[in-house]
Amino acid sequence: MNHTPTGLVAILRGLTPREAPGVGQQLYEAGFRALEVPLNSPDPLTSISLLRENLPQNCAVGAGTVLTVEEVHAAHAAGSGIVVSPTVDPEVIAETVRLGMRSYPGVTTPTEAFTAVKAGARSLKLFPSDAVGISGMKAWQAVLPKDIEFLPVGGIDASNLGAWVTAGASGAGIGSSLYKPGITVEDLSSRAVALIQAWRSATGNDEK
Repeated sequence: MNHTPTGLVAILRGLTPREAPGVGQQLYEAGFRALEVPLNSPDPLTSISLLRENLPQNCAVGAGTVLTVEEVHAAHAAGSGIVVSPTVDPEVIAETVRLGMRSYPGVTTPTEAFTAVKAGARSLKLFPSDAVGISGMKAWQAVLPKDIEFLPVGGIDASNLGAWVTAGASGAGIGSSLYKPGITVEDLSSRAVALIQAWRSATGNDEK
């Protein structure tokens, strides 16, 4: 691979700026190294900025549910290093890559996957993951360039993460099975630790 595998991405839909620093610290301490704030959260750009300011540089911070080039620019200005989208928009992908960020477009068909790769994406968000399935991902791996990474998103938790990793996933986006608005610090921490343990067990990697 030409870049470090993404690993687990915490999808923090509904995060508020007031919660952002504490949630980010909890997830980083548990072992997460990528955090995504969807743009349909309250004041998402402020939360992204706060996460970026408060976390070490080895933790990627970025925006999710990015649909337009204008949103790519806003995410970049807020300090994003990653841009996650539910769809494939070649202009969004190309601008994300041009600005030096990693693009994670959502794909559900081989055509979308090839369109995303042609536009410059090297990481594909399989969304919703059960629509593609592990068998679908393995079929795509046979025909897409070897350096493309696959990240299932939607319904991924500690119980099924290992099966995806074993099949070749380079990470996964973890949403409601990890974070929901109003979650307690204790609950968030225990969920995060369980997911990181499942990831490390599946990858055979005990490093952070």
